[in-house]
Amino acid sequence: MGRQALVSETGRECLRRAGRNTPRRRRRRRGASDWSCSFGYRPENPPGIKMFFTCGPNEAMVVSGFCRSPPVMIAGGRVFVVPCIQKIQRISLNTLTLNVKSEKVYTRHGVPISVTGIAQVKIQGQNKEMLAAACQMFLGKSEPEIAHISLETLEGHQRAIMAHMTVEEIYKDRQKFSEQVFKVASSDLVNMGISVVSYTLKDIHDDQDYLHSLGKARTAQVQKDARIGEAEAKRDAGIKEANAKQEKLSAQFMNDIEMAKAQRDFELKKAMYDIEVNTRKAESDLAYQLQVAKTKQMIEEQKMQVLVVERTQQIQIQEQEMIRKERELEAKVKKPAEAERYRLERLAEAERSQLIMQAEAEAEAVRVKGEAEAFAIEAKARADAEQMAKKADAFKQYQEVAMVDMLLERLPEMAEEITKPMASVNKITMVSSGAGDVGAAKMTGEVLEIMNRLPDTVEKLTGISISQQMNQKKPGRMN
Repeated sequence: MGRQALVSETGRECLRRAGRNTPRRRRRRRGASDWSCSFGYRPENPPGIKMFFTCGPNEAMVVSGFCRSPPVMIAGGRVFVVPCIQKIQRISLNTLTLNVKSEKVYTRHGVPISVTGIAQVKIQGQNKEMLAAACQMFLGKSEPEIAHISLETLEGHQRAIMAHMTVEEIYKDRQKFSEQVFKVASSDLVNMGISVVSYTLKDIHDDQDYLHSLGKARTAQVQKDARIGEAEAKRDAGIKEANAKQEKLSAQFMNDIEMAKAQRDFELKKAMYDIEVNTRKAESDLAYQLQVAKTKQMIEEQKMQVLVVERTQQIQIQEQEMIRKERELEAKVKKPAEAERYRLERLAEAERSQLIMQAEAEAEAVRVKGEAEAFAIEAKARADAEQMAKKADAFKQYQEVAMVDMLLERLPEMAEEITKPMASVNKITMVSSGAGDVGAAKMTGEVLEIMNRLPDTVEKLTGISISQQMNQKKPGRMN
């Protein structure tokens, strides 16, 4: 308590002396920024002296002096100070934009070029070590002075990186160049308390038209590649177009062929179906006509039978009537001669009527029967004609086989006609020289010889070999 009271008295005395010996205007100016104190008590605030200080986030305050060892650094905050025995200083934390220019720097191959880069740097206020280093290096310096120091450092590193790279590497890989400058410059500026926020290569140019020459060569190469690519593209397009047209025509022709095949198959199937339908229809019509003919014939026969029965009944009725009249005549005629004559006349008349009616009935029956037979014959003729037409179609299709079949059907008749003269012979006298068969065996051999010559005769007349056709019909034999 004694020491604190002594210090307080000393502070008050200093303040009083400062107030007495300094004009009022000067006291205000000096008390605002030069001296402060941070004791455990709150001294009286003399008129015109500021004791409480603040700063924004883009600024840092450094308080040094009594009870401030090491100095206190406050970034974006406030501090309470007492004048006379403490001092407060400020340092900017604003971001500085540097235009880093390196004029006519020789690259690795000795080509001079000029490079311009843009860098953003600032004093790092959140890192206490970097802020302390920045305060040691730049406290009391203005922003242009800090920017100049940072710019010189960056330009030196930029020149060093340019000297180790070729023009082509810098021009083509700007990202690599920027990363190297950023990496090397950051390590040095960090020791000063400055961090490099960003670095970007802005411009590259030279006075020897080196870059322009590189561009011309590359432009010529690109134009050459473009012309070659365009020609190749046109060539490929023409080839693909020709191939597409060829494939289109091939597909169209194949489609036409398939359509023609389908149309052909359709026409063939339709023709086969039409033939089958017409055949079935003809058979059905023929069967219907035959059945109609049979039915009509049966009806006509029944009608004829009915007419015969009717005429028979009429004859019987007439006979009964004649008997009745005869009896009546016998009963009524007095004279036997007249009665006999009358009876004979009536009997003759009745007989004549009976004969006439019988003749008419027989004629009617014959007429009806004739009509029925004529209709039946006509239907049979139609059936035979249809059969012959089908046989003709079969003959057209099978030709020699059909003719052989017809000849085989006629062979018995031919044999019969050949042997018929011999059947009417009463006596046969055979003369033999003593060699060969005699008697019936000889006769039988002659007949068989004649029969064996028939196929040869048929072949000479028609050109068809019966034996060859018969051999072809044998099962298991292939032509």
